[in-house]
Amino acid sequence: MILLQASQLTKSFGAEAILSNIKLEVKTKDRVALVGRNGAGKSTLLKIIAGELSYDSGEIIKPKSVSIGYLSQDTGLESSKSIWDELESVFQHLKAMEKKLRKMEIDMSDPELLENPVKYEKHLQEYDQLQVSFKEQGGFQYEADIRSILHGLQFHDKDYQSPIQLLSGGQKTRLALGKLLLTRPDVLILDEPTNHLDIETLTWLERYLQTYEGAVLVVSHDRYFLDKIATQVYELSRTKIIPFAGNYSNYLRLKADMYEKELKAYEKQQEEISKLKDFIQKNLARASTTKRAQSRRKALEKMELLDRPQGDEKSAHFSFDIDRQSGNDVLKVEHAAIGYGQKPICTDITFQMKRKDSIALIGPNGIGKSTLLKTLIKQIPLLDGEFQFGANVTIGYYDQEQANLRSNKRVLDELWDNYPGLPEKEIRTVLGNFLFSGDDVLKPVSALSGGEKARLALAKLMMEKSNVLILDEPTNHLDLDSKEILENALIDYPGTILFVSHDRYFINRIATKVVELTGDGTKEYLGDYDYYLTKKEELEEVKKLEAQAEIAAQLNTLNTTVRKLSYEEEKEQKRLERQKKRQVEELEMKIERLELEIESIQEELYKPENIEDHQKLLELQTKQEKLHAELDQTVEEWTLLAEEIETAPKS
Repeated sequence: MILLQASQLTKSFGAEAILSNIKLEVKTKDRVALVGRNGAGKSTLLKIIAGELSYDSGEIIKPKSVSIGYLSQDTGLESSKSIWDELESVFQHLKAMEKKLRKMEIDMSDPELLENPVKYEKHLQEYDQLQVSFKEQGGFQYEADIRSILHGLQFHDKDYQSPIQLLSGGQKTRLALGKLLLTRPDVLILDEPTNHLDIETLTWLERYLQTYEGAVLVVSHDRYFLDKIATQVYELSRTKIIPFAGNYSNYLRLKADMYEKELKAYEKQQEEISKLKDFIQKNLARASTTKRAQSRRKALEKMELLDRPQGDEKSAHFSFDIDRQSGNDVLKVEHAAIGYGQKPICTDITFQMKRKDSIALIGPNGIGKSTLLKTLIKQIPLLDGEFQFGANVTIGYYDQEQANLRSNKRVLDELWDNYPGLPEKEIRTVLGNFLFSGDDVLKPVSALSGGEKARLALAKLMMEKSNVLILDEPTNHLDLDSKEILENALIDYPGTILFVSHDRYFINRIATKVVELTGDGTKEYLGDYDYYLTKKEELEEVKKLEAQAEIAAQLNTLNTTVRKLSYEEEKEQKRLERQKKRQVEELEMKIERLELEIESIQEELYKPENIEDHQKLLELQTKQEKLHAELDQTVEEWTLLAEEIETAPKS
């Protein structure tokens, strides 16, 4: 079923065309990824589809019954409520139904209603219908759904009553995502949902979206995420849109194949045109060949000319170099404790870096990854333990928040002031390599977008030529193409790298070692992210096997103990078993008797002569309630005894 169609959409801001003749289709269960450069118009298109922004021409076709849920970039949930109360507000309709059900249950014992059989029967029918509707809409499980979403987004029981006003920006963004997921719209539109998510939460979100009942339309710069969830990719480039089947990696293959075929077709046609023109020029003036030349000129005029296929848009291109090499021992951290004030947030951090290592620091949000980097560059003091850099180490630091790029300087001056001895042309060339050209270099730094600030920070880092790079989320704000350029530059870098990233594809390409920060300290894995995952799974499997072996050993010990029971103990055990079996049989007979009595009373309740006798109905209902209570208690006793017999050691 088609849930949503965009047909021939156009959008301009002033004289600049952003979207031209956009066609997009979303069907049930589709997982559509929208990709393109920063500034290509991805967020604009999502806002138009979600009804948040107008468009110039074209149309959006959507059945009235189809619901759309939209989460914009870095949207934080603002509310005066607690976390639980805010998410529970999604289910106000179910809470209202639940309240009505409880009231209807109380009304069932109203003497006035009981005295009117017609009203009573109608009341029962309405109650049954409401209860069925309540169940079908998730009335018995919405609280479990809230807990599941909150747990997946790293909010736990102790957080539920926390006021939303006191949460960090990242937590508010995660909460906004959680609230949207609970509404379960037919089409879920997400603009950069992976921002502020750690690897564990990203993995949970991928699994959730893979099994989501509706359709998903998503913009993300996380290639690993797109490869996991996307079933179709739309590329937005130069105001146009092109669809590709499959995930992001498949899109790259198809795009390369398409470009190669189009280029071959264009080159073949150009060769044919050249031959036709050459023949016409040589033979048009000759009487014997003029007719053939005229015929070929007509064929040339009728030919539908192919445009030369446009390659990728202009990309940044840069590399990192060093002034001089460091010693072999670059960094040694021993039993370090980090945090703010005197309160540590992570302790017993121990690891080493050798020259040309590329170490990824990973761990959940809040564990102290960024804090550790800031401690190593001495922005904040070390609380305990020690660390030491080796000989000839020079450090280049990249801050994920670009804290040092908030000045009112021009882009040109932000870089040139650090290297006043270089000619302006060389500074402009460097900036041009990072896609700052023409008047772009005269913009104030404070007016730059997140992606532009990231590129400028990388330009400054490149100019330092440090032999150790400490990078805190270097791929934040970068589009997929810029990430790839950065990856290639870091792979070729002759120095040593220590970095924090939640981008698993980036970690896979860059890391030679993974250091995981946990509540107990650090664990090292000698490989990339996929190796880390494999090793973690192996360790979990070993733990399971050890646990199973321990249980088996305990059972063996227990069996040995049982075998050593004396003859008298065995006799006593058998006697108790027989006694319990007799008790079970007696309880089964009692259950059967109580069920028959309840059934008999049920029949009495519906007899016409009793429906009109209010006193009789009240007596029957009271007796039925007592029998139900006795039955419940008897069933519970029977269950406990049956379990004891089932789990008892067999003699």
